[in-house]
Amino acid sequence: GPTDAAGGYVDGDSYEALKNAGLSYEKILQDNDCYHGLQAIDGLVMTGPTGTNVNDFWVALIGWGGKRPRKRPYWKVSPL
Repeated sequence: GPTDAAGGYVDGDSYEALKNAGLSYEKILQDNDCYHGLQAIDGLVMTGPTGTNVNDFWVALIGWGGKRPRKRPYWKVSPL
């Protein structure tokens, strides 16, 4: 794609994080501008150049087995 992000993620705290940042998820979606919304709440996945053309990849986590994580997850992906 045309950005430096490989993708983004949202979780149960994303709505409140957007609200606290003064952003509206409705406007972000209406404007097709998830990049800047996710950037504002550290929700972008930045991998750096991979040299590949990978299509969409979706992951859905349903439930936490009764336990919620204590803080937002952090991923750092390094190119091979």
